[in-house]
Parts: sequence; C-alpha cells; structure tokens
Amino acid sequence: MTERLSVFTRVATLALCAATVLWAVSAQAQSLKPSGQLRLQGNAAAAQGPRTVDFIVALVNSEPVTNFEVRQRLLRVEQQLAQQGAALPPREELVRQVMEQLVTERALLQQASELGLRVDEAMLAQAEQAIAAQNQLSLDEFRRRVVAEGMDLNRLRNELRSQILLQQLREREVEARVRVSESDIDDFIREQKSSSDLSQLELNLAHVLVKVPEGASEEQVKTLQARAQRAADRARQGDDFGALAREYSDAPERENGGLFGPRTADRLPALFVDNTRALSAGEVAGPFRSPAGFHVLKLLDKRQAGLPDVNVTQTRARHILLRPGPQLSQTDAVNRLSQYREQIVSGKAGFEALAREHSQDGSAREGGELGWASPGQFVPEFEEAMNRLRPGDVSAPLVSRFGVHLIRVDERRQVAMSEREQRDIVRGLVREKKAAAALESWTQDARGRAFVEYREAPQP
Repeated sequence: MTERLSVFTRVATLALCAATVLWAVSAQAQSLKPSGQLRLQGNAAAAQGPRTVDFIVALVNSEPVTNFEVRQRLLRVEQQLAQQGAALPPREELVRQVMEQLVTERALLQQASELGLRVDEAMLAQAEQAIAAQNQLSLDEFRRRVVAEGMDLNRLRNELRSQILLQQLREREVEARVRVSESDIDDFIREQKSSSDLSQLELNLAHVLVKVPEGASEEQVKTLQARAQRAADRARQGDDFGALAREYSDAPERENGGLFGPRTADRLPALFVDNTRALSAGEVAGPFRSPAGFHVLKLLDKRQAGLPDVNVTQTRARHILLRPGPQLSQTDAVNRLSQYREQIVSGKAGFEALAREHSQDGSAREGGELGWASPGQFVPEFEEAMNRLRPGDVSAPLVSRFGVHLIRVDERRQVAMSEREQRDIVRGLVREKKAAAALESWTQDARGRAFVEYREAPQP
C-alpha cells in the first residue's frame, strides 16, 4: 500500500508540474530567469514577523498570484527534486524560479481564455479517471485517497484543469504549426554523420588480444602476429567471434566472448576507434599492433547519437478494448477488465476468447491480435504499458485516449528497419527539436507581453 501511495502522489501531484509547458526540473528549471523587478527582501520580511494570512505577491494583467500558491508549488518542486536525487539550488533562487514559473503560467492561461479554450467537466473527469486507473483505483477511491493524503480535491482539480488548458494551448499555438520537410531530415542526418564529436559515435566491439611479452624476440613477435592473423582470418571467414576470443585472446574479456559492450568512441582507445570507425557492422579490423600486443576487432554495431538504430525491437501483442459511453462508465470498464484479467491469469478463460466476445475493437475477430508493431506505432500511453510487459504477461487495465485496454504481449523480435522507417523516426526527432525551440520562443513572447506588477516578496 505504501508503494501505491508513493506512485499515486507522484502521478497526481508532482507530475502535474512536470507536465506543464513551462517546467522541467532539471535543465529548464535552471534556465528560468526572474524579472529584474523581483527582489526577495528576506531581512525586511523577517523584521515584519511571520504572516498568518495569505497575501498577493504579484499581479499578472491584474490577476493575482498569492503567497500560498508559491508555497504549494515550491513544496512540490522540492519533493520532486528530492525524489530524483537532484541537488537543490539555494532556496532563494528556487523561490525566484517558482515565482517566474507561476507568473508565466498565469499569462499563458489568460491567453488560453482569450482564445476561447475550455475544459469541461467531462474532460476533467476523464483526466481524473485516467490517473485513477493508472494507479489501479476507481474514481471514488482516487478522490478518497486525495483527501486522506491531506490534499485539497478542488485545488487538485483546478490544477489539473490548468494543465489540460496549457496542453491545448501548446498544441494549438506551437505543435500544430511545426512542419518538417524532407530537406530538414536530410540536413539532420548529414549533421549527425559529419559530427567529429567522439561522444556522439557509439561503437559495439568484440576484441581478441594476442599479448606480446616485454623484451620478446623478433621470432616470438612473428609467431604471435601469425596467431593473431589466424584469428582475424577465421573471423573474416564467418567463424563465431566469441569462440575465437575464448581460443586466442589474452584479454580479460575473453570469457565474455571478447565483448566490450556498446561504448561511445571517447571511452575507447584511440587506436581502436581509428581502426574501426570506417567499418560497417560485421566487418573485422586487424591484426594491428599496440604496446600490449596484436589486436583483432569485430564491429558488431555502430550508431551516431541522434540517429535511430538500424535494428528495432518489434512486439506482437493482443488487446481487449472497452469504450466508455452512456451505457458503460470508465470505472465500470476498468472493473470489468480487471475481472477478465483474473479469469485469464487463473486459467478460467482464454485471452483470445474474451477478446472475440467482448472487445470493441476491429481486432476482436482475430482474438485481439494487433500484429507485429514497431516503436511509435501505438499511442504513447499504450506503448509504454506494452513495453513494460514480458512475453506472456497480461497488463492491468490501461486507460488511453481510445478507451480502456487489457494487453497481452505474445513475443518480441529484432528486425532491420527500412530506410523509410528510419526517416520516419528522424522526422519525429526533428519535429521534437523544432517544437522545443518554437515552444521556448512562444513562451517567452507570451511572458513578455504580460503586464506584471510585483507586490510583496513571497514568504515560503
């Protein structure tokens, strides 16, 4: 129960801040710059003594930001940083950052109101139900838990409403306007491939070392070089490199089949990088000499940071989908799927049979079969839950934008992506990069157009 409470608290409170368009506690939090008008008069505030009532610390276009809001947000941010194990900045600086976040957020919410964006009760209830279902709680249990943990339900709902509005605003004003052309994709790939930064190049190498003892005679060196050459020749002929490493290598990793594991090029000897960076996966380098002896390397994989892997893990899964509506609430759908899961796990019913009988998806006639899916094929909330399952596992009921699902993973496989699939992934990376830049510019513009009057220094 304690663990569930911890998960609940993260999802229902702290994660709401992280979900905004303004606050990512790591890098973004450090980049928030308070206005020069804001001054925290600590000594003056202390001289006045503690305040027992709430008071206005700033006006944003005549709308107040209160000291209580600053205190509540500051507490959540400190809790989130503590959970992440991150170092806390000086408290005065953190108060400034929280103040600026609240001011900017208030300006954006006002813009959303001016544009006529609204969050009705149905949307708010759906968001609450989604959080509840993800924590395996009914909506009533969710609300009781909020109260039991000393949180104000109305305040939580208002904050959730704000986050939904901010997301709507972001989608309308930023994400809908981002365009990615084929030339953008070409430029991104060219930039990544031409990067000279070794920390951006990742090599997965297997290694055979034939040591040359210090003071070895010329004849000994020739014998050892010939031994290394035999290992290299057999590797190029297709012999198993792991077996070759165990037979020929004197390196510590010989028992592991000579595997180094994926490493960025700046964490490998320069001699190794120079001899393998121009190779394609599967090719062999060597033997070449170092002070330690003769080396043979096989390049198992190579990738440039920022570019997708050539190989991708596909998942074959099934699901049962129930769509909430007038005859079926989301809570009832969650409860019904929980019962189906119990029947499946206990062996009283088969997943395929239940899917054919009850699923409201087109896959029902195939027993819920979704076929082989590559990353990014499903909506994020579905894919994240699916990726956490091992083959044979059945998920807890999951709420997505399409309804409530029960998921079973059947198997996984590694496949090579086509060039088109790789470009589609790069398209997403470029879009994300463009959206981040557009979001920062748009947020700063909205903040700059707001009239902000700072009143009293916060007393957190």
